[in-house]
Amino acid sequence: MKTPFAHFFLQAALAVSQLFPLLSQDKAEPARVDVGAKPIEGAEVIIDGSRAMLDEKWIYWEGPRFASTMPIKWQIVEDPIDGGTCVMTDDPVAKGGKYGTADIVTKKPYRDFRLHIEFLIMNPRGNSGVYLQNRYEIQIFDGDKTKHGMGAVINESESPYHAYHGIGKWNAYDLVFRAARFTDGKMTEKPLVTMYFNGKKVHTNQVINKVWGGPNSGVDGGNDDGFGITDSAQGLKLQCEGHDVRYRNAWIQELDLEAADTDF
Repeated sequence: MKTPFAHFFLQAALAVSQLFPLLSQDKAEPARVDVGAKPIEGAEVIIDGSRAMLDEKWIYWEGPRFASTMPIKWQIVEDPIDGGTCVMTDDPVAKGGKYGTADIVTKKPYRDFRLHIEFLIMNPRGNSGVYLQNRYEIQIFDGDKTKHGMGAVINESESPYHAYHGIGKWNAYDLVFRAARFTDGKMTEKPLVTMYFNGKKVHTNQVINKVWGGPNSGVDGGNDDGFGITDSAQGLKLQCEGHDVRYRNAWIQELDLEAADTDF
């Protein structure tokens, strides 16, 4: 016969046993939004560190400042942390910070999507950038903690610099992006992005108001001072500014976000 105390301890043990799987699940959750995250179901790998994938899925963005030539001059180099290989933003025409001269963009355009991408900066003040739809920059810039700095939705949000791992270490952006919506050619809903930086949520449904940086920066940058966003899907772009910034483990999942909500 069970005493009240025995019944209490039995129930407590049962509750603990049921809790542990939940704790394990919660513990595993950050790995899905952090360095080393594996592609989720339905995702397309766009950078695997190989020359074959770079040539297959990427091309130069031939914007107004474009100065390079195909094939892509970015290099496949050794991963300095984990071995293997990664892609380095190395094109001589971009030396001195000449963005737009040798940026690369996916051949495939994307509308709404979930993106995971990892980057490593080798030297102080290393600079690159991830452009959603070749329009909206998520900044990569060592040492810059301003709204133009590391991890910022450039000029739209503060820099979540506290989440940055630093020089010589791999970092990860995980984000969900929802493109602008249009009715009869007029924008009715602005683009939104939610982002994790190295497993920490740093932006939630951040509104993006314009394309910053002018025509040399991205699509629509020279259209009505960047406010003239057009209704067109575009590729994911990576910026080359003549710095040793490296990329690996990038994958993207196409979405169709009916509601104006990118939180995940």
